[in-house]
Amino acid sequence: MRKTFLTIAALGLMASPVFAGKFNKTVSVGEKAPTFAGIPAVFNGQDASVTLSDIKEDVVVLVFLGNHCPVVHAYEDRLIDFTNDYKGKSVKVVGVAVGRQEGDKLPGIKDYMKEKGSNYLYGYDATQAIGKAYGATNTPQFFVLDKTRKIAYMGAMDDSQKEEAVKTKYLRNAVDAVLKGESPEVTETRPVGCGIGYAN
Repeated sequence: MRKTFLTIAALGLMASPVFAGKFNKTVSVGEKAPTFAGIPAVFNGQDASVTLSDIKEDVVVLVFLGNHCPVVHAYEDRLIDFTNDYKGKSVKVVGVAVGRQEGDKLPGIKDYMKEKGSNYLYGYDATQAIGKAYGATNTPQFFVLDKTRKIAYMGAMDDSQKEEAVKTKYLRNAVDAVLKGESPEVTETRPVGCGIGYAN
């Protein structure tokens, strides 16, 4: 099988409930993505941080994760493969956990990434503000941000939790379209997975 807590330095979040999507009631495709900064993270086993404005790649794939979630585990190999497949293609994959379970916090993230061999940048937001700003309800839940950091796609990675049954790869199709400067054919799908529990 492929295999501390720091204070957030700054977290500037903007959401527009007026432009809610079909499944997402907080943000919609085509609007500016909520920004965030100073989220403590792990990459290649080392402490890091993630700030949206510092990411230079043309496309950002933001995915909300939870190490306790069996659906996240079911998608982990696919997420690792996806990250590998888009290396050198100006795509940055950023995972974020906002859950309150111990395994979702930074020490748990480090253990999870070591066990699974995860190859993406993975952060933890103890305030849960980023999850609320994006209207994230499930893990895993994906958001594709284009070069101008507008939301181009949001929802599920594909159409089946069972990899062998996948027929439509929503995330790959969306990223490929955005890299070409085009709008994805499918821009929003219903997120699937474990529900995110917010403190309030």
